Amino acid sequence: MENIPTLHRHRINHLKVRWPAWVALLAVAVLYEALPKSLYWGPRGLMSGVVGIMIIPLFVTQWRNYLRLNRILGLGVNILITLYMIISIVRIVAAVLHGYIGPGNLLFSSMALWGTNILVFALWYWNLDAGGPNRRELQEGTWFGAFFFPQMQISLSQDKNMPASIRNWQANFIDYLFIAFNTSTAFSPTDTPVLTQWAKLMSMIQALISLTIVVMLAAKAISLIEPAEVFLH
Repeated sequence: MENIPTLHRHRINHLKVRWPAWVALLAVAVLYEALPKSLYWGPRGLMSGVVGIMIIPLFVTQWRNYLRLNRILGLGVNILITLYMIISIVRIVAAVLHGYIGPGNLLFSSMALWGTNILVFALWYWNLDAGGPNRRELQEGTWFGAFFFPQMQISLSQDKNMPASIRNWQANFIDYLFIAFNTSTAFSPTDTPVLTQWAKLMSMIQALISLTIVVMLAAKAISLIEPAEVFLH
């Protein structure tokens, strides 16, 4: 049986891996709270309150090694923040089409939703790839899931002098955040190929959301420039 100090050390190591994802959840809540009232769904503070409270059972279930419950809670929070984000994006598109949002609010709201889009999909990739973080940690050596990271390619070599850190490499939340950032900026995962159908579909949805936000800003900029040009002539 594993002794208590070793068990606590393992638990602490697991929590160290997860804190960036929890910070990302809180960042999503903060960005959403900053949106104007017209784009906010439900009572003000409801989403951030739920997310803040859910961090506690996520921490407890991870610490107590209730992995199945921990995964259910993580996916539940992801569904919640995704629903809020989609509703706000639909509302901002409607606001632009009907012309009842000012340039300042549009710019700020678009930036907030663009950042939220990156964080939300990074959390999805992190929670779903190869069965989620808990299952990935149980696998020894290099595992293969929805994404083929460059470190995996290196680990496949037969070099006996390869460091153990590369041979037993595990993707953390920052790696998935990097994929999500690239998908929103370059509209592609760049250095990390997407292998599975669900991941390809989610990447397309994320890129489409990012492109929609960019197009809205461009359309609003053009609509502001044209009246000015008429006035100058």
